[in-house]
Amino acid sequence: MKSAFTSPLVSRRAFLRGVGAAMSLPWLESIPVWGFEPARDGTPGPFPKRFAALFMGNGINPKHWWAKGSGAEMQLSQSLEPMAPLKTKINVINGLFNKHATGVGIHPGQTGNILSGASLQKGAVLRGDTSMDQVLANHLGQETVQPSLVLGCEQPITGYHETNFSMAYSSHISWQNATSPVPMEVYPSLAFDSLFENRGHRRNQSILDRVKDQAENLSRKVSANDKAKLDEYLTSVREVEKRIDRMRATKASADQKAKDRGPGMFAMARPDNGLPEDIREHMRLMCDIVALAFQTDKTRVATLLLCRDLSGLFYPFLGVRMAHHPASHYDESDDYEKVTRYYCSQLAYLAGRLDAMPEGEGTVLDNSCLMFLSNMWSGTKHDSTKVPLLLAGGLGGALETGRVLDYADQGDDNRKLCSLYLSLMDRIGVKLDRFGDAETRLAGI
Repeated sequence: MKSAFTSPLVSRRAFLRGVGAAMSLPWLESIPVWGFEPARDGTPGPFPKRFAALFMGNGINPKHWWAKGSGAEMQLSQSLEPMAPLKTKINVINGLFNKHATGVGIHPGQTGNILSGASLQKGAVLRGDTSMDQVLANHLGQETVQPSLVLGCEQPITGYHETNFSMAYSSHISWQNATSPVPMEVYPSLAFDSLFENRGHRRNQSILDRVKDQAENLSRKVSANDKAKLDEYLTSVREVEKRIDRMRATKASADQKAKDRGPGMFAMARPDNGLPEDIREHMRLMCDIVALAFQTDKTRVATLLLCRDLSGLFYPFLGVRMAHHPASHYDESDDYEKVTRYYCSQLAYLAGRLDAMPEGEGTVLDNSCLMFLSNMWSGTKHDSTKVPLLLAGGLGGALETGRVLDYADQGDDNRKLCSLYLSLMDRIGVKLDRFGDAETRLAGI
């Protein structure tokens, strides 16, 4: 009997196309969406491995950031409790540090190299190094439509800190080279448009409406299991699309008001009105966009700056009166514990979304690695001698999960953040002799 994988009905990289839009499809058992060859028995080959880094500025509540035990019996602190449903799929890693982020003064010098481990230069000229997400993108980007996705939930800031480091270091975690951060998209509507190649004057029209006929045709040709997956995927897109539409309408209104005032929009900064007023909605939208990008293999590499260093975000929904950065100066307070737990819940949300997406015998999360980290341990002390770090996902079985790993007493040479990066890149298929300040892999990972 002819294998469904050899069916000529759908191209090897499957899309739904409409006028001015293209939707990549998730993995379906009926078609080889990612172009890898199936085994002779018809089972699919290895699934793609993905990596995403989620960043929270200014540290966590140290009193409530801990875990004990392993697997389903792992005990999680109050701040880590949002990860409880995924205990068997996470690693809690304590004691790692970024050498060049210590002894350089507070804030920007502790942040701009969080994913590169580079020594940062003070003054008017930026100089660091390429971040590990962009190293992955440079090696793996040719296999996807988009090499990487770089998103943020807070606008960058400019100028210089009292330490004479540029505020660009506080505002960006993804760097394309030693002198340039990767442009970060903070508008959900524009991130959504890029995800689905939504272009032209029709961008305010529903993408799903434009690919409706192709979707219905495909649904009739795939297996029953794939039909259910396709329906779930299209429902997810519709849900995000509806939420994005509200944001897009707000931005369009602001654009028109700015146009009426004189200069064309091409000469003006994008208006703040294009951003969601509620940071909860903003973060969820960005997490959903990362999830859809991974599900459809639009990209395999993403960074999401949930809040920058020196963040000015407020959390009235948590009953916290102070802005993020001032609140971090009282990092052992109940208020900052609420903030810490809230950010952990963003990782839990994205991980949960990926874990709900079937992929072969596992899920998209099983074939991914999500890394959550901050630039310091204590905001009160501006202490970056160790950083909080969580991993979720097992990279297709290449990364053991359900563990608590502590490197605090292993000596500085054995607890380098960049050693972890080398180990993760190995498992994703990118092998380097050294990265940042590390030449060896992290033991025990």
